[in-house]
Amino acid sequence: MAVEYDEIGYRRALCLLDPYNINLKWEVIEAAGKSGSIEVFLTFMIMDINRNALRRNRDKAVQSKIDQLTRLWGDETWEAAAFDSSGNLFGDPEKVSNEQFEAAWRERLKKKAGFKFVSKPMPMTTKTRSVIYYLYFASQRPVAANIVDDIFNKYRQR
Repeated sequence: MAVEYDEIGYRRALCLLDPYNINLKWEVIEAAGKSGSIEVFLTFMIMDINRNALRRNRDKAVQSKIDQLTRLWGDETWEAAAFDSSGNLFGDPEKVSNEQFEAAWRERLKKKAGFKFVSKPMPMTTKTRSVIYYLYFASQRPVAANIVDDIFNKYRQR
């Protein structure tokens, strides 16, 4: 993490949160957002989440991964963001798309963690275009978000 002072003497930092899996605590993310002085690159490990916590058959989900997802999300509201029963004839909950789930995470970074600007994440994929993780950038400053958006958009067009 790099720390520097801006022209007014406030501390600024850039933090890279890159967990190997989803074993990251919400409190770390929230502290960075609420500090008002930390920009964050964050990997959101959607493949690990899908394989282990958001199984179509909920009985086959790995409990330790469900617990990790709850710690990462900060509470159990991830379930409402991850499952929807409105389009199901029998009212059974079905997993939402990766895009819907990542959008809910982006909103959480803004509304709950307190980041003013959260870029649309860059999906990092395999050769077969399966998303391994989403790379987010969250900031308090519009100029930082604009720079990252330009970079992300350049690579999205490839």
